[in-house]
Amino acid sequence: MLVQSAACTAARGRDAQGMRDLTKEAAAIATTLRSTTRLRNHGGGFSTATIQLHLISAENSTGDSSRALTAAQALAPQELPTAERRARYYTDVATAYAAWGRRDERVRALLAAERVAPEETHARPAVKSMVQGLLVSGRTTGELRGLAARSRLTNSSLWCSSCRS
Repeated sequence: MLVQSAACTAARGRDAQGMRDLTKEAAAIATTLRSTTRLRNHGGGFSTATIQLHLISAENSTGDSSRALTAAQALAPQELPTAERRARYYTDVATAYAAWGRRDERVRALLAAERVAPEETHARPAVKSMVQGLLVSGRTTGELRGLAARSRLTNSSLWCSSCRS
């Protein structure tokens, strides 16, 4: 976990190569364990799947959304040990799509996060910020308006008045 944490720190510092090297080291350790190691006070545990999830987030942090999506394609969300981790997977995918300007894919990823962990999705400030940004930046669909309402972002003044559909 410490190596994985160091990788995330490197990513926040925009040290992409350091992050990738540390992630490979953490993945090698997890591979030798052969299963998820449950840790007290850490619901997600330590496994190759949770390391891959951290890689998606870390690639987003370094500004490489293409690598984030590639990392996401290498992980089946059902391999993750908790609903919270699966929701995080989809919100990280949404973040990567945002960097590419792929609005529809971003909304679909946020809706997938909501399906697996509604309370987690509705409460996360990062998700609320993404939804709010979508509301004011373009066409709004019924699905997006529904997600906004369920996330308690129902103030219609947030929505782009010329973009409502």
